Amino acid sequence: MQSSETPIVALLISPNREVADAFLRAAAPVRLFQVVSDLKSYLPEQVLELRLRQSRPDVVLLDLSTEIDEACETIRFLLNRNPPIQVVGLHSCQDGPAIVRSLRAGASDFLWTPFEAEAQKSAYGRVVKLRAPAAIEERELGTVIGFASTKPGSGASTLAAQSAFAIQRLSGKKVLLLDLDLMGGTIGFYLKNQHPHSFMDLLDRENLPAQEEWEALTAHLDGIDILPGPEEPQAATLDPGKLHLVIEMVRKQYDFVVLDLPSIFHRTALLAFSEANSACLVTTAELPSLHLTRKALEMLDVAGFEKSRYRILVNRLSPQEGIGAADMEKMFRAPVNAVIPNDCFSLHRVVTRGIPLTRDADMGRAIESFAAKLAGVAAGPARKSKSFWRL
Repeated sequence: MQSSETPIVALLISPNREVADAFLRAAAPVRLFQVVSDLKSYLPEQVLELRLRQSRPDVVLLDLSTEIDEACETIRFLLNRNPPIQVVGLHSCQDGPAIVRSLRAGASDFLWTPFEAEAQKSAYGRVVKLRAPAAIEERELGTVIGFASTKPGSGASTLAAQSAFAIQRLSGKKVLLLDLDLMGGTIGFYLKNQHPHSFMDLLDRENLPAQEEWEALTAHLDGIDILPGPEEPQAATLDPGKLHLVIEMVRKQYDFVVLDLPSIFHRTALLAFSEANSACLVTTAELPSLHLTRKALEMLDVAGFEKSRYRILVNRLSPQEGIGAADMEKMFRAPVNAVIPNDCFSLHRVVTRGIPLTRDADMGRAIESFAAKLAGVAAGPARKSKSFWRL
């Protein structure tokens, strides 16, 4: 029996594989719950937080039959998030005490084998009703794009800044460039923009500042707003909950939020990758960078990031390197989504002046083309390259 309702995205957590398999078999013909990830154990909160950000579920289907205490702790954690995630309990039988405990913990509904279609419809309707306001708000949020390097010095900050300029130029939308590298953020220096405020000014806020205060809080350059990293390096580790709240705040204010991140092996970058709609991993053709890129891809795979959730950019590539994008794809076992040419003259000019790249340069055209794909807009007309290294 197939439903005409739009299915909702679900994350399944079930150490009891008999319960999980029974639910998946029963849910397939009804098609109300689209299970995008099937976890075989209860997870620590930090690990579960990463998985939630990757899969972005509308509901969590949680096994209550294996360990009710851990299941109830998970329910409370999910409901304390912002926004909260609804939970539907799963069990092998109509267990009265488990039903009461799960509902008291905050579960929206309770299903048991054989997971009849009518019971699924009832649970589906309740979840949709409870999350409707959050769904309306989500459609209004801006797009978050993160840039992290696999090796420091690979040019992720350059690509983040120039992509922000290109997105604003192509789309005409509101764009924020946000530097989240608390130890060595270079956006302020790179854009010749000394500013008294930084990302740290947002950490203890629960709401976005008023418009006039926000204007003073951010710097402005060539149509984009900028919030640089702190002037003095900060050794403190970002709290995942605070980072999430800040990104959600600025998404309500801007159409596009471009994040300049530390190396992908830093915890902040990994958390921000989970928040981003589009995540960009920046490497170069140097051997140490290639080696670290392979390690980064293995780490992202272990952390549960699917390859479709991020893009690989090869920066500063020239014919003299002796390696091409196809060779790197074999090495990484993943597609290379963009190649940025090594245009040192153009880069030197924009860095010394703190200005955006233009389409007069090969590097500018390559970044604009990639930024257009990120923003879902059309790039400028193609132009035949006259780069010095093609002679």
